[in-house]
Amino acid sequence: MPSSHDPTNPPRPSRSLEGRVAIVTGSGSRAKGIGNGRAAAILLVEAGARVVCLDANLEWAEVTISMIEEEFGKDKAFALQVDVTVEAQCKLAVDTALERYGRLDILVNNVGVGGPAGTAIDVDPKEWARGLEINVTSMMLMTKYAVPAMEKNERHPISGRGSIVNIASVAGLRGGTPILLYPTSKGAVVNMTRAMAAHHAPSGIRVNCVCPGMLYTPMLYGSGMSEEVREARRSRSLLKTEGNGWDTGCAVRFLASDEARWMTGVILPVDAGSTAATTGMSEGMSSTLAGGTQDAAQ
Repeated sequence: MPSSHDPTNPPRPSRSLEGRVAIVTGSGSRAKGIGNGRAAAILLVEAGARVVCLDANLEWAEVTISMIEEEFGKDKAFALQVDVTVEAQCKLAVDTALERYGRLDILVNNVGVGGPAGTAIDVDPKEWARGLEINVTSMMLMTKYAVPAMEKNERHPISGRGSIVNIASVAGLRGGTPILLYPTSKGAVVNMTRAMAAHHAPSGIRVNCVCPGMLYTPMLYGSGMSEEVREARRSRSLLKTEGNGWDTGCAVRFLASDEARWMTGVILPVDAGSTAATTGMSEGMSSTLAGGTQDAAQ
């Protein structure tokens, strides 16, 4: 859509989400702390958006709401109990957002599970199907109803009509985990994002994907994690630092904002560099380079 501004001085995108309405699925956390959905919901509110916090466990979502209200006041967000694998409930979630706030601008598809253990030889087919339903089909169903709602928005020359952010995983980029379902489903989310970006770009709707790495979140430590395993996960990245839900939430907020207005179909790893290089190889190369520098100096 052409704009009337001076092309030599284009309007500066804002990080503010004032006036926008977002839906975040899986916005609770199964334990105390900051999961990806909870972080995304809080940070979107911080940027000015109103947020509908969905979760199959209403109590978990209400904790997120209480954290938002404590910091930002009332009426910034509300919780809704929704099973995003049920089409009628996905439609209800979007309809409720429209009734409550009058519009929908942002959808964060965050729901996901580790899925059943096993390889192709021994994974339970019914559990496999259920895992795909939760990790992949739910995102399709939410998008099915979110896109028409976004298409009702007036197309803005900077922000378009809406933004969708899907949460996948670095496992969907690299695979190789002991569980077949998880990397398979996350890889599907990666390419589903690209397909959605192509499908909905003509409507002015951007679709991007965040691929978190070895984060320390309630989904993982809620069921127990030894310090040895935690340290091993931390050490797998180039930065040798531990990630958390805020890292994912910040990436979501950026991709949802006008600052990312020229980005769609992007697959963004948030992983302290773990997908950029093989850690052992990078350490060996650092030693080689250090030795080479020393030899040159001598």
